[in-house]
Amino acid sequence: MRINNAGYYEYCRWATKDQRYSADNIYNITPVEFFQHHMTDVRQQLLDGELPTGCADCTQMEHHGKISGRQRQLLKVGVRLEQFEKSLASSPWVKEFAQGGTTEQMPQDWQIDLGNYCNGACVFCTPHSSSRLATEFKKIGIVHETPLPNWTDDPELVQQLVDTLTASPHIQYLHFIGGETLITPAFKIILEALIQAGLNRTATIGFTTNLGVWRDDIVELLTQFQGVNLGMSVESFEIVNDYVRYPVCLPNMFETMERWIAIGQQNNWLLQFRTTPTALTVGSMLGIYEYAWHHNIAVESCNFLNRPEFLRPAVLPGEYRQRIITELQDWIDKHPVDSSVVVNTRDPTVARQQIVQDLQSYVNYLKSEADQSWRLPDLIEYLKRLEASRGNCVLTYLPEYEELFRTAGY
Repeated sequence: MRINNAGYYEYCRWATKDQRYSADNIYNITPVEFFQHHMTDVRQQLLDGELPTGCADCTQMEHHGKISGRQRQLLKVGVRLEQFEKSLASSPWVKEFAQGGTTEQMPQDWQIDLGNYCNGACVFCTPHSSSRLATEFKKIGIVHETPLPNWTDDPELVQQLVDTLTASPHIQYLHFIGGETLITPAFKIILEALIQAGLNRTATIGFTTNLGVWRDDIVELLTQFQGVNLGMSVESFEIVNDYVRYPVCLPNMFETMERWIAIGQQNNWLLQFRTTPTALTVGSMLGIYEYAWHHNIAVESCNFLNRPEFLRPAVLPGEYRQRIITELQDWIDKHPVDSSVVVNTRDPTVARQQIVQDLQSYVNYLKSEADQSWRLPDLIEYLKRLEASRGNCVLTYLPEYEELFRTAGY
């Protein structure tokens, strides 16, 4: 299950963002109450073979051959789509599934959104995930109100979550995101509490960093956990990354990235590059995959970007897509692996298969996703408003898009 930045519960970390429970918040409902009782209807829907409305992202991922959140979670309970009936019957969870929508289980796998404390202002991000972007958006009139306060600003709510975690048997995995996790005060508080409770000996910690921060005190805490999954957010190893992940600059990013990789390899952490390909970066992301291939680091773009709509890769018209498709497919053809089955993205021994599968999903997406180039004027209008605040110019970073952007009003 998931708790988002404002404290609202979601039944899945991949659930479409507008399918939030408007009343179910940690301010008025305990995590256990939500999981055991308020999720009953969703579990029953799944058991009845119905598709909850919040499952659209996974449906799109599977359509284009990307490993979806649904498939990842099935692997955790021993169920494989290619042998569904047989693997379901042998799953250690089958008796629990047979109980229907009700359960006495406690959550074993969490995504915990700590808030929007962030030193970055990525062009594809939202005020809910970036305090810096929230301030900028309000200043330039894109939004009129900043988001609700971070639930982790309330010490009592943080303690309530800690109490839930320490009382939950068999906690397997806790993934933290922000904002930027490393500058969010609650991240350190929760890590210290988990260590004090001894959960560092059994639970795996996952977190994502934007490679703009290094914290020795946090690193010291993380090294005490039996497993750590480190996600490093980056969009390109080309200069356009500086524009998209403003105000980061590549030299500083590479320096921090190399420090994280070194500490990760030293402690046998699972390393992954986390990407969010957009219309601005889908054509310049190959360098990440090449680096990842040579260093056996997985690349995981959690889903296809849906919002903001004008930044979707599908906004690129056919002639631009075809150039990218040809380049990506050529790279795939030169890196043959068996990518016919769904791999465990948390297994470092299959990192290269996962890299190729992820890249192939973008080839499939660019080939078959409907043309949305009619959104280009909205993209240009948005970029111009940001640039007036930041004093930069997208064509400095993407000169090959000048004709396209000029015709759309740049």
